[in-house]
Amino acid sequence: MKHPGKVIINLHTHLPYVLHHGDWPHGSDWLCEAVAECYLPLLTMCHELLADGITPNLSFDISPILCEQLEHPDFAPIFIEYCNTKMALGLKDAEKFIAMKADPHQVYLAHYWHEWYLKRKHEFEHSYNYSIIASFKKLQDVNAIEILTCAATHGYLPLLAEDKSVALQIRAAKDNYVKHFGISPKGTWIPECAYRPSYEWKTLLEHDTYSVPTKRKGIEEILGQEDLNYFFVDQQLFTNAQIADKFPMHSLPEEYHSLRTFRVQSKEAQTDNMPIAFARHQNIALKVWSGEDGYPGDGNYLDFHKKHEQSAMRYWRVTDNKTDMQYKMLYKPDWVHEKVSLHAYHFIKSIESLINKYQHATDKQAILCLPFDTELFGHWWFEGPRFLNALIRGIYHSPYISLEKCSTIINDNHQSDIASLPEGSWGEHGNHDVWINPQTMWTWEKIYDAECTFSQLMDTYHKDNRSKIQERLLLQAMRELMLLQSSDWQFLITNVSAKDYAEMRFSNHYSDFNILANLIVTYGKSKRLLAADAKIIQQIEVRNAVFPELRLDMWSD
Repeated sequence: MKHPGKVIINLHTHLPYVLHHGDWPHGSDWLCEAVAECYLPLLTMCHELLADGITPNLSFDISPILCEQLEHPDFAPIFIEYCNTKMALGLKDAEKFIAMKADPHQVYLAHYWHEWYLKRKHEFEHSYNYSIIASFKKLQDVNAIEILTCAATHGYLPLLAEDKSVALQIRAAKDNYVKHFGISPKGTWIPECAYRPSYEWKTLLEHDTYSVPTKRKGIEEILGQEDLNYFFVDQQLFTNAQIADKFPMHSLPEEYHSLRTFRVQSKEAQTDNMPIAFARHQNIALKVWSGEDGYPGDGNYLDFHKKHEQSAMRYWRVTDNKTDMQYKMLYKPDWVHEKVSLHAYHFIKSIESLINKYQHATDKQAILCLPFDTELFGHWWFEGPRFLNALIRGIYHSPYISLEKCSTIINDNHQSDIASLPEGSWGEHGNHDVWINPQTMWTWEKIYDAECTFSQLMDTYHKDNRSKIQERLLLQAMRELMLLQSSDWQFLITNVSAKDYAEMRFSNHYSDFNILANLIVTYGKSKRLLAADAKIIQQIEVRNAVFPELRLDMWSD
């Protein structure tokens, strides 16, 4: 019998470009943390489920810029060294704890971490042959999971000034996906779930070129023209959608609004290829991602914030998520097993209850979409992969719900009504405030200047009017423009979590872009490249060596 509801769990897997740009506290250590704490445990979890006859049916969107870093030949030795360092710190902590006659359990935890990192290192070398991306590909190849793409450098698409910039982010993502996964992507994650329909758009700040209202394509039009079949938005966009059907969604409780899908079409747009939008259900998702009101805030779980002052190892449990750090108690790994099972059971019952109520009220099958940042599972919430393991097993045995891949739902004779969605994101207040505000306005001024400059350069030095040197410079300038557009820089500035690093990285990419732009013009006049300039170009290319498959013809309407 058909289940009353289908559940999608999509893990948004992304980190900004940090390789070759520092290590600790900000830089390649972010990559290593994600691999050790999230990607390796999740890969292992998928294989354990398959061994027990359960198809994980998870969706992972993996950003192209993350793929490039994980597959870079420099990353594997960096990760091995990272694990070796962590293992040594664990042993060193154990020696110190013994010498200072600390609680014996703290000595145990130091050895626990030594063994934990040793296991991650062994998995990386022997189970997954030094390649996280190839390992995910193998799971997709056997239909265990589905992998989506994402805008190439995680650009914040609604605020980019040129439709060409939006299309570039998507086209580069598609080519990169084919390179790493051998097939074309079926769907995409739009960064920050940030969507903009078609309308007469202008910048939210004064700019000589982009302050005049200009008809822009809706994000869904650009996805459709690139044959991407689905994407994700946040719940409030469905709540405020204009729907071209007879189903009275707005007469139902708000918690039901996101339990269906729509083909998206801007009111001012006419396109045959309308991608489907899945909406995150906020209240259900909150139970998992909230450290205050959700499961990760349970007192028995490993505390994310308190770290040993010298080794930065974590030895304490949450205890109480409102208590002062000095009162945190030592972590007890054996205490979390029952908690994980209870929380997974509670989550499944919450999903079943919602879906059964919806089915009773509408006589329609519910589609519940639950997207999360992958880093939640293992990094921010250390026990997250174990919770996900128990959750997938529980859903597998549920008589009411089934876990499905996005494409399976779309291909399963699924009919979606047409809707026009408002503008918005999954950020605080559901708008663009996290990414454009008084603290980040200056970054958008520079992004718009760079977009305008690049557009002018492409018009001046078109295919029939540029040399090989200028083509090389234009390609690297395109990379710098894309790296400049990453939404991560504004997010980190606004949240003050790595503000100085984000401002430095943004400024460096802007500087590199301008160096290249000036050299393109200079070479056009002199027809020669100075040795010092050639050295600078090479340094930039090595430092930011991403997307070798990039083509200048990706910059087009």
